[in-house]
Amino acid sequence: MRILSVHNRYQIRGGEDESREAEERLLQQMGHEVETYEENNDRIADLGAVRTAIKTVWSMEAYKTLRHQLKAQVYDLVHVQNFFPLISPSVHYAAHAEGVPVIQTLRNYRLLCANGFFFRDDRVCEDCLGKFVPWPALLHSCYRGSRAATGVLTTMLTTHRILPTWNQMVDKYITLSEFARDKFIQAGFPAQKIAVKPNFVYPDPNAGEGLGGYALFVGRLSPEKGISTLLTAWQQLGKKVPLKIVGEGPLAPQVAEAVSLDRGIEWLGRRSLPEVYELIGNAAFLVFPTIGYETFGRVAIEAFAKGTPVIASQVGAIAELVESNRNGLHFRPGNPEDLAIKVEWALTHPQEMAQMRLEARSEFETKYTAKENYKRIMEIYATVRT
Repeated sequence: MRILSVHNRYQIRGGEDESREAEERLLQQMGHEVETYEENNDRIADLGAVRTAIKTVWSMEAYKTLRHQLKAQVYDLVHVQNFFPLISPSVHYAAHAEGVPVIQTLRNYRLLCANGFFFRDDRVCEDCLGKFVPWPALLHSCYRGSRAATGVLTTMLTTHRILPTWNQMVDKYITLSEFARDKFIQAGFPAQKIAVKPNFVYPDPNAGEGLGGYALFVGRLSPEKGISTLLTAWQQLGKKVPLKIVGEGPLAPQVAEAVSLDRGIEWLGRRSLPEVYELIGNAAFLVFPTIGYETFGRVAIEAFAKGTPVIASQVGAIAELVESNRNGLHFRPGNPEDLAIKVEWALTHPQEMAQMRLEARSEFETKYTAKENYKRIMEIYATVRT
């Protein structure tokens, strides 16, 4: 197959970029031709606020460029990974005009929620879910704390609901979990068009030994990730188990303060993927304390690949990935006392945790390998090919 992958890169590389690139590499290794049409958010500074706003709603540049590319070369399908903000939904129309099927991966909740993750004021927020015009987002300046920027985003969402882009210009959607699929269906997206395909880990990093004697957090240091819950739980645990934290973000000062007060907490900042795998493999367990809705939880399956159990909040997609008492444990989201209780249980039940390591690795081998992912994406692609 010849596939055109469309992606708007973020300024700070994240899990979405990693997952998209892994998918493209896999397809290429299996003999498919994958070409890319990309934008980069580094351009925003040069474009300025007005031009960026216009592009967010409808990028004529992207529309013309994509139509030209589709005329010049025959593609079996266009796979849109991320179009926000500089590419815009105009690319869906360009593909439709040229008669090329469109797949859209939904790696966040941007089409339902202005900030993309159903989270506001340190809590889950669904105020805009199901509203044709997402006016609560504008009221609360949900996108980057800016009413002007939020206005641009809500204009884009409302415009393409009116057209209606999402029902007519996309042949198939891909969500990463059943939880995310259910949210989009709840919002009115056609259920028959939404398939589930999780992320995967490739190449296989192989199971670790788990002999490091520490707990590990890997992720963005931001409120929705449950950083406050994590740090408060470790205050309550005293020095029962060291905690290593990998990541950067707006709550870095809070993490730095916790490190200064507790020598049992170590902040490692941003680390390369091989370093992260090494840390995960040596950890007794990974902590995933999110208090928001995750669409997936890539670091959890990376932990499974290393055979490391996950202690996770029972909320959103992560509660779907982690099966309590089999490949990890659940605790009540935003509840540091319950997290501390689950950590203490893990520390006092070494045999059960050893079995969880085997189950975690088995979960990876069953669901999250490149082989299984390739099989699933080919099934989805087959549904739109004419």
